[in-house]
Amino acid sequence: MNSRERVLTALRRQQPDKAPYEIPRFNRAAWKRFNIETGSTNPDEYFGVETDFEWVDFAPTDVNIKERYLLYHELPPNVIYKKDDSDLHKDDYTFNEWGTVFIAGTDPAYDHFVAPAKMMNAAGLNDIEKYPMPDFMSDYRHNHFEKIIAGIHGRQRASVINMEMTIFEVSWQIRGLDQLLTDFAIGTDIAECLLDRVTAVSVAKAQRIAQAGVDIIRLGDDVGMKDRMIMSPDMWRQWLKPRLAKVISAAKKNKPDVLICYHSDGFIEPIIPELIEIGVDVLNPLQPECMDPAKIKKLYGDKLAFWGTIGIQQTLPVGTPKDVEDEVRLRIETVGKGGGLLIGPTHVIAPEVPYDNLRAFVAAVKKYGTY
Repeated sequence: MNSRERVLTALRRQQPDKAPYEIPRFNRAAWKRFNIETGSTNPDEYFGVETDFEWVDFAPTDVNIKERYLLYHELPPNVIYKKDDSDLHKDDYTFNEWGTVFIAGTDPAYDHFVAPAKMMNAAGLNDIEKYPMPDFMSDYRHNHFEKIIAGIHGRQRASVINMEMTIFEVSWQIRGLDQLLTDFAIGTDIAECLLDRVTAVSVAKAQRIAQAGVDIIRLGDDVGMKDRMIMSPDMWRQWLKPRLAKVISAAKKNKPDVLICYHSDGFIEPIIPELIEIGVDVLNPLQPECMDPAKIKKLYGDKLAFWGTIGIQQTLPVGTPKDVEDEVRLRIETVGKGGGLLIGPTHVIAPEVPYDNLRAFVAAVKKYGTY
């Protein structure tokens, strides 16, 4: 079984020859540390990971987002603007193409939002309707898809395109989290308009991605916290479920066998049956600190596959290599048997994760993951 067959077999809830797996990307601080300490620029090669899939992405925008942002807010003083986050230092800042400003914190930390959400004080629908959306559908952003995907498939690997921050996260970055949740609670035309505009962008992206022949589309919005959802399940059903369903339908209408992976950190048990209902095939990352992977597999494993399941809050950063081995073995026995698991850490690799634990993860998958 080649790598592509292995991934697709597992995520279609069938038994592969062995468990597909990944070490996710390193965050910026972890990457700097890795590069300095090892001299390597390839963690998969360094840790002996068998690469079963490859990512495809939209080309970077050539729109001047800084100028666009200045239409709405002044920039923070005394900071340096950079076009992307590949070489940010403390107090440097950058934008994403939705116009959100990020500033670098200390090296081990993620970027932080620093400027007001652009539409927090929108006066009415007209402000939302005029707000510029990204140019994903410009030909230069996606006309490489077919060639890149064909190359990945030619290497006998599965192809994945990321569409995380599909609706909710983008919308709250534009409107402000507190304000958007307030909009949800009282019901506002502004929230309806904003979510509809963001959804239209995601529908167009999903159509184009599916037409290109990709194997897996990874959608998602973080709607979970440690032990509950960010909003009530009923609020999710009213505001986000029907819009997410439109995005999934657009993809599957253009490629019926495309696999839809949905990402949300945290606890989202109440909405799992409805994610299945609207066409989600794979759930990521299934954090063991927030939900019990064995329980979720038992309840939904006949309809849902899983990607992740290895704890990045406890086991990998503070556990021993033996702890990592034991967790990998447990996940393969309780979630992977019979198919339905692409095993890996449940978030990006942070600087506090010991390299011995990553070696232990890879070794354990190879030891226990042959079915």
